[in-house]
Amino acid sequence: MVLGSEKAPIEIIEYASFTCPHCRYFHEESFFKLKKDYIESGKVKFIFREVYFDKYGLWAGMVARCGGPKKYFGLIDLIFSKQDEWTKGDISEVVKKLERIGKISGLLETEIKSCMQNNDKARALVESYKENALKDNIQSTPSFVINGKLYSNMDYNELAEIIENN
Repeated sequence: MVLGSEKAPIEIIEYASFTCPHCRYFHEESFFKLKKDYIESGKVKFIFREVYFDKYGLWAGMVARCGGPKKYFGLIDLIFSKQDEWTKGDISEVVKKLERIGKISGLLETEIKSCMQNNDKARALVESYKENALKDNIQSTPSFVINGKLYSNMDYNELAEIIENN
């Protein structure tokens, strides 16, 4: 999923897992500043790529994509902010909690269930993740590819410095 101008001089690809605490921290502490300071100003094109280390992260990605591009980033805000809640419990509890997040965003229960049970979509997402992660040599999350160069997790000040120097 993409935010920002196609003509932006800087492209940032973030690889993140919805079950990764460091990814949640980056999203909560740095992403909104990045969006305000660089994405909305047209300096950065931001691409968010999901990493699937586990089935819970895949399911969260399927719920996030259920609302389409217009609801995606709002849904991932909810998914990250409620990470400590929905990642706990057995499989059925996790599914119910993810469904609740989808409902909070305005999705219908039938839409959410349909999205979460779409095995073809799940396989396509995993294949896309594997292909991109291999191409970009992703070993951990969050990772960033900034104008083609790989970086590991960093705080907002480090990220801003890289952007300003590109």
